[in-house]
Amino acid sequence: MTTKSVVRILVADDHPVVRDGLVAMLSTQPDFRVVGQASTGNEVLTNIEIAQPDVVLLDLEMPELDGVEALRQVSTDHPDVKVLVFTAFDDDERIVGAVQAGARGYLLKGSPRDEVFEAIRVISQGGSLLQPVVASKLMRHVSSEAQRPVWSRLTARELEVLELLAKGMTNKEIAADLVITVRTVKFHVSSILKKLEAGNRTEAVRIATERGIIDLQRDR
Repeated sequence: MTTKSVVRILVADDHPVVRDGLVAMLSTQPDFRVVGQASTGNEVLTNIEIAQPDVVLLDLEMPELDGVEALRQVSTDHPDVKVLVFTAFDDDERIVGAVQAGARGYLLKGSPRDEVFEAIRVISQGGSLLQPVVASKLMRHVSSEAQRPVWSRLTARELEVLELLAKGMTNKEIAADLVITVRTVKFHVSSILKKLEAGNRTEAVRIATERGIIDLQRDR
């Protein structure tokens, strides 16, 4: 007879009552162990180092460092840690952003507890799980994106970064202006160059101006 391995879980939500409820719910499962909690995006990163969880149950609406940015950093710095997004947000942009940032699962708050338990077990073993409504939104987005030219797929955040690039700002200055990390700025710049098929920042600004994506005259 084999014994189930224990899944170590970090619960991240900025509402204490929600965290307490999740901890109590997860504690009913003999193969789950809540090893830490976080109320901000920065605490997620700090507590991963301390608690060393297998799975992070992550809300996307987090202070200091939003959930998607925290997720992106977890995926980069702790690739062995699986992240299950557990949020009230079901809009396409949030879903796509989370999946692109490395989420292994995406559940909406209000999901049955058994569904949450199953999702944690699935992703802890290397699988992935999206609720049908989430998967449907993701597929619809992918389908519509495939019909658009690559350069037109710049995200809202990438457009913000591009506007600041056009002003000649450095990565450090952009990070300070947008209240994100320099690493994240580099990630966005790389994505911008790829989507605009540009070889460098100057060329990216030129291409964006020629295509009417940004207006240098307006920004002055």
